[in-house]
Amino acid sequence: MKLTQIILQSAVICLLANSLAVARPIVIGYQTNIEPAKVAQADGVYDKVIGEKLDWRLFNSGAEVLTALASGSVDIALIGSSPLGAAVANKLPVKVFLISTDLKSAEALVVRNGSGIHSPKDLIGKKVATPFASTSHYSLLGALKHWNIQTNQIRLLNLKPAEINAAWKRGDIDAAFVWSPALANIKKNGTVLTDAGQVGQWGSPTFEVWVARQDFADQHPEVLRKFSNVTLSYYEAYNRTKQHWTADTKAVQKIAKITGVDAKDVPGLLAGADYPDRKTQLSQQYLGGNTVKNIANSVGFLKAQGLVKKVSPNYQNFVTTRFIEIAQTKQSSQAK
Repeated sequence: MKLTQIILQSAVICLLANSLAVARPIVIGYQTNIEPAKVAQADGVYDKVIGEKLDWRLFNSGAEVLTALASGSVDIALIGSSPLGAAVANKLPVKVFLISTDLKSAEALVVRNGSGIHSPKDLIGKKVATPFASTSHYSLLGALKHWNIQTNQIRLLNLKPAEINAAWKRGDIDAAFVWSPALANIKKNGTVLTDAGQVGQWGSPTFEVWVARQDFADQHPEVLRKFSNVTLSYYEAYNRTKQHWTADTKAVQKIAKITGVDAKDVPGLLAGADYPDRKTQLSQQYLGGNTVKNIANSVGFLKAQGLVKKVSPNYQNFVTTRFIEIAQTKQSSQAK
């Protein structure tokens, strides 16, 4: 984490250097979260609409995404609310321009069958894994707080999703809070104790967002408008027809292929999150208000863990509705 903070604090220098570099393809950092617009990624729709070949790069964790953003090696990236908190706390010049998912059952705490865990109190003394500083880590600590369990009462392990998979198969851990494909895999031999949606109701909501580096947003606003339009069109299509997104459909099979999740698990995982449409994105619930508050909560969480030192009174300058609002105005004009 110290190395990540050092990289983040040197972000401005790195980004200035990057702006002088030779032109390169637009680089987009993504993760294996399950969401409808993965179909657009698989079909090359983003490339067609934006008008150039995009360089999509897979990252295994939010910490890896932060390092890439700070170094200037990615332009647009998907990131969870907890890593986002680390970014803004360290003044990484990024803009949240689109909500990707409001997490519900898409991230969950699963207890291994045979571990002897049947209720929250049974977690005491057990090995519980999660990727540190992630949305799952945030949810796990929120759940423990709700259950009045101190972190030092469990054996908390910092493992990446792939490491959780391997440790689970070996029987080295008793429980894990994580996302798919690891989540889908461990659920085959485990039971869900709680999920991100329930923890959110207890006061610790988590979400995923698309961010752009500030310099890229300033120089390429049309790219972000088009990126937003494509993403939202797939979210709106899913929200209208979600009952048709079954394991045997091409859309679900494409999501399975690009994320490494079994197609039969994808419909349930899709249903495990909310995908806000344009109007909802602009509302008080998200970019119009509460996103800033939720970012502040994430920073507060990280500070409590000793992962960041300072908390700002306001994070509004890290959030923008500009690229959705302009796109909406253009669509309205075209409809007249």
